[in-house]
Amino acid sequence: MKVGLFIPCYVNAVYPQVGVASYRLLTSLGVDVDYPLEQTCCGQPMANGGFEKDALRLAERMEQLFEKYDYVVGPSASCVVFVKEHYPQLLHKSGHACLSSRIYEICEFLHDVLKVNKLDAYFPHKVSVHNSCHGLRLLHLASPSELVEPRYSVLKDLLSLVEGIEVFEPKRVDECCGFGGMFSVEEAATSVCMGQDKVRDHISTGAEYITGADSSCLMHMEGIIRREHLPIKTLHVVEILASRKQSSHL
Repeated sequence: MKVGLFIPCYVNAVYPQVGVASYRLLTSLGVDVDYPLEQTCCGQPMANGGFEKDALRLAERMEQLFEKYDYVVGPSASCVVFVKEHYPQLLHKSGHACLSSRIYEICEFLHDVLKVNKLDAYFPHKVSVHNSCHGLRLLHLASPSELVEPRYSVLKDLLSLVEGIEVFEPKRVDECCGFGGMFSVEEAATSVCMGQDKVRDHISTGAEYITGADSSCLMHMEGIIRREHLPIKTLHVVEILASRKQSSHL
């Protein structure tokens, strides 16, 4: 099994430690991981903004860079969903003929492909799990609260393998944080209010950290936390899953 590590552009620029943790976690599990240095944006911001011609060129480049891998794995539900759901239409290819059939969000890959049931991870802190909209609705990383079906959460399952951790969920477990990419730009005031509500819901759990599978959502909430000097931090779930006793002071 050869895995190509896809690190979204904003993670690379703003949260490079998430990319490092992703590589470290996968290799610790015996996965043969490669990181194509020429990779760049998957095209999601351009397509969402109406510039599909620009997105097409980036999609074609992604296809070329990652064509030799059995799986492509990335620490961003949002970007993975864009590739999985929109590349077939954008490239006029069937799902089996393009990257969309081989790309996974990293928690999805650990849980559903590798079926990880043991981790050498240590994080003695209280965390509150944030379900991003893309991860919940399109990648099915957790069960939507409005459906009458057995409850499940991929992130909670993986976090349960971490020594010393206490895992919580907010009352409104799958309510949007208000980021939404272009939504946060076009409807800034509404986006901020939604983020404030969501952060306070996480704080009500007594957690020290908000964790999730999307750095974009965490970035949005972190901005509110910093501006309002709130008593909680954000941390990508991969950083927790890759943590060890010598780094448990995060």
